Amino acid sequence: MPGGAVGPESFAFDGSGGGPYTGVSDGRIIRWRDNESRWVDFAVTSPDRNGCEGSHDHSKMEHICGRPLGLRFNQKSGDLYIADAYMGLLVVGPNGGRASPVAQQVNRVALRFTNSLDIDQDSGVVYFTDSSTRFQRRNHLPIIISGDNTGRLMKFEPTTNKTTLLLDNLKFPNGVALSQNGEFLLFVETTTCTLFKFWLKTPKSGNLESLAQFPGFPDNIKRNRNGEFWVGINSKRGKLLEWVLSKPGIGNAVVGLIPVDITRLYSRLGRWIGNSGMGIRLDGNGNVVEVLDSRWKFVSEVDEENGNLWVGSVIRDFVVREKISIY
Repeated sequence: MPGGAVGPESFAFDGSGGGPYTGVSDGRIIRWRDNESRWVDFAVTSPDRNGCEGSHDHSKMEHICGRPLGLRFNQKSGDLYIADAYMGLLVVGPNGGRASPVAQQVNRVALRFTNSLDIDQDSGVVYFTDSSTRFQRRNHLPIIISGDNTGRLMKFEPTTNKTTLLLDNLKFPNGVALSQNGEFLLFVETTTCTLFKFWLKTPKSGNLESLAQFPGFPDNIKRNRNGEFWVGINSKRGKLLEWVLSKPGIGNAVVGLIPVDITRLYSRLGRWIGNSGMGIRLDGNGNVVEVLDSRWKFVSEVDEENGNLWVGSVIRDFVVREKISIY
């Protein structure tokens, strides 16, 4: 990645198919120019860029520089909506530049770890997750270990600038994706490794269903042109962590007693070691269609676009592009 940044966590493509655009560890959103085979700067999420760029440990500055995660274009307006872990929900115009916040709190509770989003292209409504009101992204592993359940699912309506809480008491809600007809959305809980369906329309509106359990920790979820969904699995669950998660009291004790920043330690070690990630393709009912196992480490997203799979990681320093066969 350019400028010493790492962590191309999520992707977006503009209305003409340009991109991908991705957010990286120093708070920039960069765009891939295919005809030039290079990344170029597109936008930033923080007004304070002093000391943000360059080859250094960006995690120490990300609460100041911003950490853009989920991205999605409104295909009608050309605006790019951004879920920044620290700055909240933001938007930037088609020409890029500095993004402007549109939501930073819901029901007087601040967005502490804004994570993923999707957009209803008919109404313009933005659905997004806030993974925790207790922990920030730079200290995200305790969310899992402690069993924190302060996560939320929300929607933002651009026509009224109103943000509404849809679900709360969630355990690390992460990736979110709308169905092709907009009747429901799918989202994942990273802590419980669970896929949920939340109905938005039809007589089932407001109902929540548990659809599937994953063998590892899910991150982002993206819909393809066929109405199927790709889920990125960061890493597989080990037996020790399974045991800790089954005993919340022990998890909270571990969080309080360990004298090191376990999130930063995990991030550094993760560039060199760790379990294999996965990409899982599902239908709208949570049935597995395809599994890409042990091909990449620490997968945050698998995005299918224009005959390619784009694979991102919040830890690694590169993007994978892989041609796919027609199925």
